[in-house]
Amino acid sequence: AIQRYLELGNALNATALDAIGTKYVCLLNATQLKAIDPPSLRLVSLDPSACSQETKNLLYQKAKEAFSDQHHLPAYYELILPYLGGAPAADLKALSKDDVNMNVSTFVTLRRDSLMLLTPGEVQGLLGVQLPELARWQSREPVRDWLALQKQSELDELHVGLTGGTQEGYINLVTPKFPAMSSASLGSVAMAFHLLPALLLSFLTVSILS
Repeated sequence: AIQRYLELGNALNATALDAIGTKYVCLLNATQLKAIDPPSLRLVSLDPSACSQETKNLLYQKAKEAFSDQHHLPAYYELILPYLGGAPAADLKALSKDDVNMNVSTFVTLRRDSLMLLTPGEVQGLLGVQLPELARWQSREPVRDWLALQKQSELDELHVGLTGGTQEGYINLVTPKFPAMSSASLGSVAMAFHLLPALLLSFLTVSILS
């Protein structure tokens, strides 16, 4: 029905998005999402949290365009909040300077690749007064994986009891992996070792006689 609606030349404006609703917005494909008129997002309330990452990314870009004129206003964070699951790292880094006091429950739903690029200082800027709550999530993904990428000394500077970072001077040793040898290969190696004494003896005999 949505495809037919668009084929007839209709736009995905606020009225159409209201009709589609949050339940079905996740079913829109990339082409349909790109057809959304950005200003229409100012008039509807969508929750793309259950959508695919690609859908979240596209809706975030639409929402960012829709609210671009309010980017420097305190209300911007609340307007863009439902779409932050698709925000790139650069935008989260910029947002960390705005004292938004992000809930940890929102933080853990951010794009994984974006979250992993944030420094401890930027996470502190994003969470603000909510930062101590992060310690309760440190044994769960994606917080655990983020912690493993940070220096423990920098985590200690946050003074909220975060652990799991790398220690100064720590070297991550990678053990080389060799392909498993087949039974035929192992047999060849065993035969070589079995014949080695005889071969050495023949070599010495030839050397002495010569």
